[in-house]
Amino acid sequence: MPRVKGGTVTRRRHKRTIKLAKGYFGSKHTLYKVAKQQVMKSGNYAYRDRRQKKRDFRQLWIARINAAARMHDMSYSRLMNGLKVAGIDINRKMLSEVAITDEKAFGELVETAKKALNK
Repeated sequence: MPRVKGGTVTRRRHKRTIKLAKGYFGSKHTLYKVAKQQVMKSGNYAYRDRRQKKRDFRQLWIARINAAARMHDMSYSRLMNGLKVAGIDINRKMLSEVAITDEKAFGELVETAKKALNK
């Protein structure tokens, strides 16, 4: 029985990895061994950062809300507590968008929060 070398399977696997490594710097997009390592590492980074992206955006929204709230003489934590006490349920993403685009509406939300805290 003749020996089958399996070159087509290996070539297909190598080509798939090299294709995934397209655009990488230096030998990372040409040499299979190095490309395989980098594709695996890139996959790990992508998996990790899909989760970190959510944290990063929440952090950004909170920073924006805090900056806008301090322009109205209020801290972020007091604003959020005031909104909760007032029964206004708005998420941080929308609140930061309101702070950026409609300063008047954000000012009204801050006033509502202040009134709720003073009661």
